[in-house]
Amino acid sequence: MSQPSDRRVLITDCADAKGLIAKITGVCFENGLNIIKNDEFVDNTEGRFFMRTELEGLVDEASLLGALDEVLPAHHHTSLKPAGRKRVVVLVTKEAHCLGDLMMKAYYGALDVEIAAVVGNYDKLRPLTEKFDIPFHHVCHEGLDRHQHEAALAEVIAPYAPDYLVLAKFMRILTPEFVGRYPNRIINIHHSFLPAFIGANPYRQAWERGVKIIGATAHFVNNCLDEGPIIKQDVIHVDHNYSALEMARAGRDVEKSVLSRALGLVLADKVVVYGNKTVVF
Repeated sequence: MSQPSDRRVLITDCADAKGLIAKITGVCFENGLNIIKNDEFVDNTEGRFFMRTELEGLVDEASLLGALDEVLPAHHHTSLKPAGRKRVVVLVTKEAHCLGDLMMKAYYGALDVEIAAVVGNYDKLRPLTEKFDIPFHHVCHEGLDRHQHEAALAEVIAPYAPDYLVLAKFMRILTPEFVGRYPNRIINIHHSFLPAFIGANPYRQAWERGVKIIGATAHFVNNCLDEGPIIKQDVIHVDHNYSALEMARAGRDVEKSVLSRALGLVLADKVVVYGNKTVVF
């Protein structure tokens, strides 16, 4: 049964072969769909083909994906996602700069996102959150082991049914069990240009090494600390005059910028994860 006319994003990931673009666009045409935008990429090392196609028209998802199954190589992956606004829950600890930037951009429309709720393991950011009329939930970790705390987090998050979780300086390491609830749907900002300075106190580590650039990395969370697929990175220049504290202060602007840009790409379905890497259209 056809769904109402709207826009969708078709993501195709398969072994590279001749004529794939023609086959995919042909199936879209045969299903009465208009192609608004099309981007493709081939990883020649892996022999892998990726394509992102923005579609408009009456979409019969089963018919479209079934037709693609007939023309694409074996072991392919296709997904058809609704274009438009998505819902996130933001997890925080005490630092306000990333959360504040996201809420401000959502409020003014610079990010097309619904921030359904903010959840903190401290109560410090409640007043800021409530200024934007966003629900804040304090889920304290004190006196709980990690599994107990995460069970409490999951109970609070579940009713919001978020498309993604955003860790806006959430300073807790998540267990594999929690990460497994949201595969490739948890976005973290790490205050370092990964893979350098993994773990705690990266600005102190950078200062001790005398680096001349510092940066930030937005990545999906997996079961290896700060080693998930990278979405976006950026850097700024520093010199010997900077203390570790001054590096941290300078780095906050990079962190919030990288996180919001990464989230914007993810919300627009422009990021495809394969292995421990991403294709960003």
